[in-house]
Amino acid sequence: MKDCNQYDLPCRFIRLITFVDLPIKKKFRLFSIGVLFWFLVMATLTVVGMVGINMRYDKIVNHAVPQDKVVQKIIRNLQSMTIDSSNMLKAEDRVTVERLQDLSSKRLRDLRDFSSALALGGAVNDYSHDSGQLLETLHTTSLSIDPEGVTYLKALNLLLDEIDMSYADFFQYKLQVLDKEAPNGEHLEGRYKVLEGYFSQASAISVSFSSKLSELYHTSSSKISEIIEVTIMSIIAVLLVAILLLILFTRWIVQALANPIKAIIDQIHDVGTGDVDLTNKIEITSRDEIGTLSQEFNGLMDTVYSMSTFKRVIEEDATLEDVYARIGDVFRRELDIDDFVIYEVDDNQRDMVVVYPLALSSKEMACNPDILTDCDLCRAKKTSHEISSLAYPQVCKQFKQETGKTHICIPMIIGGRTGGVVQFLFNGIDGVKLDITDIQSRIFKAETYIKQALSVLEAKRLMNTLRESALKDPLTGLYNRRFLQDHANHVISGVLRRKKTLGLIMADLDYFKQVNDQYGHDVGDMVLKETAVLINKGVRDTDIVIRFGGEEFFILLVDINPGDAIVVAEKIRKLFDENKFKIPNGSIQKTLSLGVSEFPGDGEGFWQCIKYADVALYKAKDTGRNKAVRFEEEMWSGDEF
Repeated sequence: MKDCNQYDLPCRFIRLITFVDLPIKKKFRLFSIGVLFWFLVMATLTVVGMVGINMRYDKIVNHAVPQDKVVQKIIRNLQSMTIDSSNMLKAEDRVTVERLQDLSSKRLRDLRDFSSALALGGAVNDYSHDSGQLLETLHTTSLSIDPEGVTYLKALNLLLDEIDMSYADFFQYKLQVLDKEAPNGEHLEGRYKVLEGYFSQASAISVSFSSKLSELYHTSSSKISEIIEVTIMSIIAVLLVAILLLILFTRWIVQALANPIKAIIDQIHDVGTGDVDLTNKIEITSRDEIGTLSQEFNGLMDTVYSMSTFKRVIEEDATLEDVYARIGDVFRRELDIDDFVIYEVDDNQRDMVVVYPLALSSKEMACNPDILTDCDLCRAKKTSHEISSLAYPQVCKQFKQETGKTHICIPMIIGGRTGGVVQFLFNGIDGVKLDITDIQSRIFKAETYIKQALSVLEAKRLMNTLRESALKDPLTGLYNRRFLQDHANHVISGVLRRKKTLGLIMADLDYFKQVNDQYGHDVGDMVLKETAVLINKGVRDTDIVIRFGGEEFFILLVDINPGDAIVVAEKIRKLFDENKFKIPNGSIQKTLSLGVSEFPGDGEGFWQCIKYADVALYKAKDTGRNKAVRFEEEMWSGDEF
């Protein structure tokens, strides 16, 4: 639907009634109100119809039918009493007369019960006068609110009183006739005629009232049918109007939304297939959220182009250092973020190094330098999710609060674990709040660039890992001497920075050559593997065990107190002394000799202290083996070195 000019009144009217220029939320809110209105109209018609039906149904089921049923019982009892009176008139013996009198008394009592039930409402029992069994219980409502019913009950009760007195007189006279006390029974027929007249009157008014109840039943039934018909026709008419209007409004609204969304979908499809011209922008034709969406999508296309170009460039970079430098350049150029640090977590998941900027010293770091040798101290690395002091001040204990900066740390998940952390720093301005929305926008784009780089970082780190595999001993899985040469400076700088001691233990299996000579080199390899396991068992995870050569092992105890190295060495020696090496035909027991020195306590040079540990080892060998010997100054002479 195109925009209308100020003179195109029909177009402007259609846009007004179809909510085209309203925000989408208001569009559907008004649309929902319209739908709800028509549902309420139909519900109202239905409720009104059901109320009318219920009222008529109540008159039939709860009033007319049960009342008529009781009235029919009254009519039948009156008819029975008429027959009993006729039989009594013809009876020739006292027993028959008395039996008919008893039966009529019961029927009269029933008539009064039925009359009382109609007057007061409630339940009344109907018994068989022949067997005395309960036939049914009738439930009826009171006729007290029905003027015709009240008139009927008054007339009926008067006639019942007359019937009661007349029947008693008729019965007594009949007995006199049978006892020969009345001459020829000349007045018996007259008494019977009077009684029969009362029966006829009572039956007549009962039949008349029953007809009135039947008429009420038929009238209410007809009214119910009429209400149902009118309700159905009204609902159908309202439903048709509602459907027509909803179809029109739905069509207009869908056109207002579908066309621009389809254009966006087509563009997304082109992006997915790679056949896309990022210079082809989506036309913005509305001022609602669809127009905003089109504008944001055009911006997204620009970002996609920038991202794809960025990833293609870093894939062609030769080293990880080049990739990190490229990421840093993007942060500065595209996102206008100047203060940030990129940390890389070592494969051992213990050490962490600053890879960008390379010239950053420990004093210039915004975090405690201890995170470099124990990266689990870094909250972002440990939790593997974003850590932001914007969301919670002082969230990370390792961050130097005295810098006065706000930090956001984003972990880089590489190969299923945290492979690095990017820390963004923002300067707070006194008296002025940070623009949190702007920062979050830039951080979001930074995360997008980081995610683009993760696969490249993983591939290049894998290549580095393959190169580093040359630093591992293939038999024991321990580091080899080349590892010590490559990483010694890193270990030494950390110990000196933390002002701790580095324990150096040189260990050698006693009489190992005998194992190879007696049992073969396969058994010898088994012993070397288990030796590596035992040594690792005796040290911490942060310590470093190296196969120095042959049956000789070198142990670096990181961050210990002076004097701790000889304690650890003795612990390792006892593990060997208590262990039996299982071999194919049994087991053997081996001992271990160890030489111990400490850096920088025993000397200023790291490699010099390694030599001191070696000297102490040979002292242990010369003095009987199976012992740990601490280096002392008298063990060293210039000639020996």
